[in-house]
Amino acid sequence: MKHNEPVSHIMSNELLTVHAAQKVSEVYTLLTENRIHHVPVVNGEKPIGLISSSDMMKLSLDAYGTPDSANSEYLDSQFTIEQVMSNNLVTIGADEPIRTAAEKLSSGSLHSLPVVGEDGMLVGIVTTTDLVKYLLDQY
Repeated sequence: MKHNEPVSHIMSNELLTVHAAQKVSEVYTLLTENRIHHVPVVNGEKPIGLISSSDMMKLSLDAYGTPDSANSEYLDSQFTIEQVMSNNLVTIGADEPIRTAAEKLSSGSLHSLPVVGEDGMLVGIVTTTDLVKYLLDQY
C-alpha cells in the first residue's frame, strides 16, 4: 500500500455543485437523477456547505407517496439551501495523504470531504466509497 499517496489520486473531480440561491427542489433532482449522495454548495468556486441525500430525505414527502410536483413545491416553500446544508464544513487538501482522508471519514459523522486546492477553491470530492474502492485495489 502506498502510504503517502495524495487524496487527488482517489477524489472525483467531475463535480456537480449548487449555489445558495438555487431552489431546494433542484438539489433534490440533482441528487436523484445523477444517483449521487453529496453535493457541495459553492460561492463561486469556494465551498461553503454540503448537502447529502440523507439531508434531503429528512425533508422530502416522497415516503408518503406525494407526487413530485407537490414535493418540489413543499421543499421550495419551506426551505432554503442555506437552511438545509451542513455549513460546518470539513475539507481536505488535494495534496494531503489518503490516510488523512481516512482518519477524517472514520469519525462516522462524515461520508464525504470536499477537496480544496491551495487557494481554498473546490477541486474535487472524496467519499467513503472512493476510499473503500482504493482499499480494495490494494488487495
